[in-house]
Amino acid sequence: MTGSGEISYEIRELGGMLDSERKENGWAMEVNVVAWNGGEPKVDIRSWDPTHAKMSRGITLTEEQAYKLSQLLNERYKDRQLATPKRDTMER
Repeated sequence: MTGSGEISYEIRELGGMLDSERKENGWAMEVNVVAWNGGEPKVDIRSWDPTHAKMSRGITLTEEQAYKLSQLLNERYKDRQLATPKRDTMER
């Protein structure tokens, strides 16, 4: 898949959304594995439109950096319980 300009990318693995739901414009913050410009796939965190044709600026991490980040976050939140967002259970 090729984005705008001269940047090329291939989403190798869809990791999931960090937002509980998409924003009004349909975009969502996602964690994916992306190969940029034919390089090695890396862990990528950024907002994408629903078709993955457009993206915001983001952060790209090697596997080692992503693992270290997960360790740091696990340590930070190990004793915390975060409030779970309430969801509307009514059918629409």
